[in-house]
Amino acid sequence: MEEIYKRFERDRFAKLCGMKIEEIRGGYARTSMVVEDRHLNGVDICQGGAIFTLADLAFACASNSHGPVAVSINITMAFLEAVKEGETLIAEAREISLHKRIAMYEMEVRSGEKTVSRLTGTVYRKA
Repeated sequence: MEEIYKRFERDRFAKLCGMKIEEIRGGYARTSMVVEDRHLNGVDICQGGAIFTLADLAFACASNSHGPVAVSINITMAFLEAVKEGETLIAEAREISLHKRIAMYEMEVRSGEKTVSRLTGTVYRKA
């Protein structure tokens, strides 16, 4: 698992966005980010792309937790609640199906008790 942490600790875009990896274990990952001014859009709520990137980081960590490189081939996302500056976002990714080449995951982004977004994603697992 240490190799997976090292791989994603090098994620330059996630670092630029202020995202942190909290936990990785087989088929699961949790990431976090405090929403800052740099994450806000023109109407002063968190840019959807920032929320997506946080969930995508959790998805990448969870889907790569078994060792082979896994790359996303599809993600769908629903935004459920707006997020304001100062809120801490937690994204969790959970494996729901794992096969030799294809795996599926569910992701949820929360701020406290509030569910901000829900996502599903599919990865292709390289040999």
